Amino acid sequence: MGYKEGMLRDGALDNKTVIVTGGGTGLGKSMATYFLKLGANVVICSRRLEVLETTAKELEEQTGGQILAIACDVRKTEEIENVITKSIEKFGQVDGLVNNSAGNFISPTERLSYKAVDTVVDIVLRGTYYFTLALGKYWIENKIKGTVLNISTTYAWTGSGWVVPSAMAKAGVLAMTKSLAFEWAEHGIRLNAIAPGPFPTKGAWDRLFPEELAKKFSFENRIPLQRVGDHQELANLAAYLVSDFSAYITGEVITLDGGEVLSAGQFNFLKEVSEDQWDAIEDQIKNANRNSKKSE
Repeated sequence: MGYKEGMLRDGALDNKTVIVTGGGTGLGKSMATYFLKLGANVVICSRRLEVLETTAKELEEQTGGQILAIACDVRKTEEIENVITKSIEKFGQVDGLVNNSAGNFISPTERLSYKAVDTVVDIVLRGTYYFTLALGKYWIENKIKGTVLNISTTYAWTGSGWVVPSAMAKAGVLAMTKSLAFEWAEHGIRLNAIAPGPFPTKGAWDRLFPEELAKKFSFENRIPLQRVGDHQELANLAAYLVSDFSAYITGEVITLDGGEVLSAGQFNFLKEVSEDQWDAIEDQIKNANRNSKKSE
């Protein structure tokens, strides 16, 4: 057995329905895959329905599980309510929520517009709270002992330059996690969080940085365990925290980063980037976004 293999026994999530925001790609997709393998019904949502439907078909064929794809902008409460309603219609009830939707800009803060800051904060903080509140009301009214798992980040504690809107929003999510864990414990509702270090998807880092900078700032060079995380490692921890095996854990935030946080400020190394290099990074990101839209 190794860290790239599933950790929990078969059937660990039988009869549970879990909503995963941002579930069509990346870590959301990896978590959804493992939940399905463990017997859960899974609802994936994000703004891009075509991507969700492609993922749902792929995961159904791969796992044999039941998955529902619903378009949702987590900044819009009516769309969140629609996800919950359709999930209950399909599966009977909702038992868990993984708040995984995120947005970020890697940039000197003074280069950001007000709208850019609002976009990140609204998705990461407002969207997480909206979805959590909507399900919390439903669980309390129906006496369901639900579970919320928030995907945070290590720099929510330390802060980090060049990702200030994300750091602010993720810090708010941590405060919400701990506060509601206490307040809703009497209803049997648990809230926990995972603070991941680098868990890149294939090619993600290269799309953000020109080749020279990608090599210079390779995460592996700064992590004590000298590697980035494998998606299965995070999926294992996520499955444990939404399962009944973790029934005595609430209000906890678990760091999963190979020791990176010990050096503090995940993106503070970007102090070495020159203005010309920032221009190159912006061009790289814009090109990646254009190519991504074309592929959709």
